[in-house]
Amino acid sequence: MLKRIIKDFLPLGLVEWYRGQKGEYKKFRKRFFEVSCYLEDQGRFACRWADRYPCLNDATSCTPFEPHYTYHPAWAARILAVTRPSLHVDISSSLSFVAIASAFIPIEFYDFRPAQLTLSNLESKFADILSLPFESGSVTSISCMHVVEHIGLERYGDRLDSQGDLKAMKELARVVAPGGQLLFVVPVGGESLVHYNAHRIYHYDDIICQFANFRLENFSLITDDSRFIENAGIDVISKQKWGCGCFHLVKCS
Repeated sequence: MLKRIIKDFLPLGLVEWYRGQKGEYKKFRKRFFEVSCYLEDQGRFACRWADRYPCLNDATSCTPFEPHYTYHPAWAARILAVTRPSLHVDISSSLSFVAIASAFIPIEFYDFRPAQLTLSNLESKFADILSLPFESGSVTSISCMHVVEHIGLERYGDRLDSQGDLKAMKELARVVAPGGQLLFVVPVGGESLVHYNAHRIYHYDDIICQFANFRLENFSLITDDSRFIENAGIDVISKQKWGCGCFHLVKCS
């Protein structure tokens, strides 16, 4: 039974990773007692086994990072630094993005689960992405990044809805003012598919069709091999399994 649970619920490759970690942990245990004696002799800090905090994968030749959530907020912040809206609205994107961007632009952050962030230039409020609290055509600058692909897949306690993502995109399109901008980020690849209950992966054309009344100002891509490509071509997108598509869209008048 346990083997079945591991097979069904752990991501592919995690079991093999864990087996490799066991060897590293044995090395850590041996080294801990050598180092703890040394540190205790120095008389500056207590070093107890109960307080251990194994970090087994940080001795790398370069600093690793998660490409989707490093690059796409940087992409969006650079656009806001150029467009400089008097107010920017964000729908449920990463908290680190709104926290940093609010240093130079007033931001209203909306989420089904409002965040208790207390920073100048930043307000955190409740909103349901399927029924946004804005008049049609009233928002001049809005972002929704790495959010829509989750809607309707039950991941965050929401109801199963195969059309949930389409409803969310329609609602975003509704509230943007003519000439206003939408910064929109979702996973993209060569095939449209669902990884239940985590997220969807879209084909580039899926998004363009949903925002037919918008002009594509810029499309940037974070590839499977962690590269960031500005103004990426369709040929590159089709080769991805789980890339990150960054769409800068401007609503037509």
